[in-house]
Amino acid sequence: MELNWLAVVIATGVGMAVAGVWYGKVFTTLWSTVTGVTAEDSAKASRRNMALLVVANGVTAVGLAAGIEVASMAAGSEALWLALLVGFGAWLTFSATTLLQHNAFELKSARLTALNSAYQLVLFLGMALTIRLV
Repeated sequence: MELNWLAVVIATGVGMAVAGVWYGKVFTTLWSTVTGVTAEDSAKASRRNMALLVVANGVTAVGLAAGIEVASMAAGSEALWLALLVGFGAWLTFSATTLLQHNAFELKSARLTALNSAYQLVLFLGMALTIRLV
């Protein structure tokens, strides 16, 4: 098994872009409302949080690249739909379910759970798409 490291690096960048658009442009007001975190609060933690985001996105990209490679080898196919299926499966089994239990026990709102879960779905699919196309 061999990973496409260029695809991993680009997918990590795609993950950063998805986060920037999702939380920085599209859903800033909703996210701030449901979390109570202001733009000023975010700015204070920005440098540390960005470093954590890069690491997390890098690990996610490596995991998805490995999963896509294994699925492709098993199926004997490099079809785009297969990569997207791996991305969806990884999101559903690891991300969505974990976020759901965390938020339920931490008494977080259903709106926040839906917002963050949708972000993770877009993230996983965007990364899977990138990994397959590069």
